[in-house]
Amino acid sequence: MKKALSRMNDAELSERRTAAELAIRAMGITFTVYSGSESGGIDREWPFDVIPRLILKSEWDQVCLGLKQRVKALNLFIDDIYHDQQILNDGVVPRIYIDNSRDFRPECIGVSPPHGMWSHVCGSDLVRDGDGTLYVLEDNLRVPSGVSYMLENREVMKRVFPELFSDYVIHPVDNYPTELARCLRSLNPNTTRSPQLAVLTPGIYNSAYFEHAYLANAMAAQLVEGRDLEVGRDDCLYMRTIQGLVRVDVLYRRIDDTFIDPEVFNPDSILGVPGLMRAWRAGNVALANAPGCGVADDKVIYTYVPEIIRYYMNEAPILPNVPSYRCVEPEHLAYVLDNLEHLVVKPANESGGYGMLIGPKATRRERQQFAHRIRANPRNYMAQPMLNLSTSPTLIDTHAEPRHLDLRPFILSGEQQFVTTGGLTRVAMRKGSIVVNSSQGGGSKDTWVVDG
Repeated sequence: MKKALSRMNDAELSERRTAAELAIRAMGITFTVYSGSESGGIDREWPFDVIPRLILKSEWDQVCLGLKQRVKALNLFIDDIYHDQQILNDGVVPRIYIDNSRDFRPECIGVSPPHGMWSHVCGSDLVRDGDGTLYVLEDNLRVPSGVSYMLENREVMKRVFPELFSDYVIHPVDNYPTELARCLRSLNPNTTRSPQLAVLTPGIYNSAYFEHAYLANAMAAQLVEGRDLEVGRDDCLYMRTIQGLVRVDVLYRRIDDTFIDPEVFNPDSILGVPGLMRAWRAGNVALANAPGCGVADDKVIYTYVPEIIRYYMNEAPILPNVPSYRCVEPEHLAYVLDNLEHLVVKPANESGGYGMLIGPKATRRERQQFAHRIRANPRNYMAQPMLNLSTSPTLIDTHAEPRHLDLRPFILSGEQQFVTTGGLTRVAMRKGSIVVNSSQGGGSKDTWVVDG
């Protein structure tokens, strides 16, 4: 397959890119940039590169084992945190990290979700260093996005390179909506009938609205906003329809914890449903992902995942973490402050590439200002060496150039576990950049897992 791709010259690749752009336009694949007001919501076409990323199936099988191990351990950790907190009592993870966690929800203490699973949809970001080592960069356990673009990337590539899909075995990804629906159905609290599934979206101005609508349609689930739902006197969740109220059994929510229920969290939220937490705690509706799972979606807790795996599963981690420094620890803090020009420093709870310092690319003044923030709140920061991220040929203007990239596979956890065959490869389209997020100028590629 590499030979088939390498035989294409720049002009042929440019023609394929034009075909991909036409397909994206025809399929209506967009990415919304939301600036905070209705007039600020800008739809733009999904940034896409036609040169695929290739991964051997033999390597991917091992990656799958590592991802399943990791997410299982993280779910055990979350369940423990909201019950006995044995891992804190044993000193494996210091209690200070939970006591000072922005995403620990006391309202979730004592709740036991189906199968003991809290994070039902996880997107773990993988990066490969220059020496070929594959690392887990971070785990996204709350409301990870991007899977619809993984699916649409594949549809675009089938249109652009039909001959390659005929001549080679490229393992499919289009079974994801079926597996997601199966995962959600396995959470059904009402075992007397087939569950009613719904996807809760903040609305059309959310940057991931395309994905919310796509997945709801693919699963034959209802796409709803908070105003479409109500909790009855029986503490059950209902959807308003023209035929009357219809009970919802499983809600795949794409709204952050603090907005899902104004009775419990932000009282000014108009995105959520009053009483939703009450219905969930009563066991009358399943929420995916469960409230409170963000306690493990913390970049400082990330540094403890190898210990978490050993503690709960008595196994060695299959996939390594990037070496990391915890700024709350005095020795680590001193090292980080003395070496900011060599490190990437991240806040514990930000996402999308925001709020971090890329030391080698920052000015001296920027590093000084960031050092002040770290000293003011060391619990909120961790640091890692700047990896020499692997690159992949990417079509820039009229010719291929190397660009840094990562990979986000998706792991489903319900009654069973499932990992996508490949995932969403995100590309830093700007030369020399390591920031791959679409909101900051990144693009994407299709990821082909192939035999060989």
